[in-house]
This record gives sequence, C-alpha cells and structure tokens, in this order.
Amino acid sequence: MSFLIGLVAGLFGGLVGIGGGAIMIPLMVRFFKFSQHQGHGTSLMALVFTGVSGAVTYGLKGSVDIWAAVLLAAAAMITARFGALYAHALPEWRLKRAFGFFLIFISLLVLSKPYLAHLAVLSHLATGWTKIVTLLAAGAATGFLSGMMGVGGGAIMVAAMVLLLGYTQYTAQGSALLAMVPAGAVGAYTHWRLGNVVTRVLLGLILGIIIGTYCGGSLAHLLTEANLRLVFAAVLIWLGIRDIRGAAKKRLLAQSQAETTAAAESAD
Repeated sequence: MSFLIGLVAGLFGGLVGIGGGAIMIPLMVRFFKFSQHQGHGTSLMALVFTGVSGAVTYGLKGSVDIWAAVLLAAAAMITARFGALYAHALPEWRLKRAFGFFLIFISLLVLSKPYLAHLAVLSHLATGWTKIVTLLAAGAATGFLSGMMGVGGGAIMVAAMVLLLGYTQYTAQGSALLAMVPAGAVGAYTHWRLGNVVTRVLLGLILGIIIGTYCGGSLAHLLTEANLRLVFAAVLIWLGIRDIRGAAKKRLLAQSQAETTAAAESAD
C-alpha cells in the first residue's frame, strides 16, 4: 500500500510539476490511519530522499544556480526546524485545518502557473543585496512551511525566483530542489526526533514516488497541461475542504472530551 500511495503522489506531482506531499499526506492519514503529525513527518522524510534524484537530474542539465541554492538552503535549514516544532505543538485539529487551507493555496498557485512569467515586472530591480535578501526571505518562508506542512515547498521558492528575480522556470525549479534537500532533511530529522516519522512505510513511498514522478513527467507531454492543472487543482481543493471540515469535527470532539474530563474532575 505504501508503494501505491507513493506512486499516486509521484504521478500527480510529475504531471503538474510540484512535489507529491500534498497528495501523499491525506492518503496516509486516510489509509494508514496516521495522525496528522505522523503524515507530515513521514511525508517530509520521503520527499528528502526523492528530492535528491530530482536535484541531480536538473544539475546534470545545467539548470541549477548553485549560489542561489546555497542562499535558499541556508535560510530554509534554520526555519525548517521551527516549522516542525510548531507543527508538533499544534493540536491535531489545528494542524489538519492549516493543512486544508495550505492545499487550497497550492491549488491556486498551480492554476496561476501559466501567468507567472507575465507578472515578473520587478525582476529587473533585483540585483546585488536585493537579490540576496529576496533569496534568503524566500528560503526562510519555504523552510518554515516545509517543516510545518510536511511538503517540499519548492513551489514557493520557484514563484519568488521567477517573479522577483527573473530566473527561468527550469533554473528556478532545479535550484529549489537542490536547496530543499538539506532544508527538508533538517525538518524531517526534527519530526523523527519528535516521533512523527513512521519508518516502516518509507521504502515503499520512496520507490513509488520515484517511479510515479517519472511516469507523470512522461504523461505530461501527452496530455493537455491546462486540463491537468484544472483536475489537480480540483482534487486539492476537495481535499483541502475535506480537511477543514474534518478539523472542525475533531475540534468539537476535543472540546467535548475536555468538558467531560472537567466534569468528572469536578465531581471527584
């Protein structure tokens, strides 16, 4: 089952060009009955391993800006740990709700992908220290979200590099992949120390993601990109709304249990 989940996550990720964590986490929570925290930690650990192959692929094609990746990673490695710690401190219903809103945000980012290049009006202003500060800020924000949400988070780095710094889509994606390997490793290690990584499913997830990403990338050239984006965005929005509604139910259940406990203590 872990292989199938990794395969589906990699397939969707390869089709639309983003990491598979957004699909993998809901599937693990549903079919493995993982807690939301375990889903996030296990997903991030798997994505670190699969991100290495993607970074190497882009690097061999010359689509990686090493210095940009170093700056992104330097900031992301610091904040990824805090993101993981913050996620661990949240009640499960709060983390589930945050993830639901995050999925909807990612779906909107996927839908706007074709228009990003036309919005890069500020890229000519990003030189010298402005470029360095932009990369550090993008890395810091992405690292925190990656550690908290259990996803690669490269889509945020890519958007910042394309819109604000004028990078090509390929170079931005390659640099973000390379940066997220060490940054994701910090977040994944923190989750592992906190007991949020289920190691028994990792091998299947990793193999599935690698194969699924390859198949998804191949299929992407045979299908209409606009339709793929619409289908993927619709799936993410549905999953996001389901998580938000599920979080509301968990919140009511937690409140009910707290009231019952308080009443029992008062009776004693």
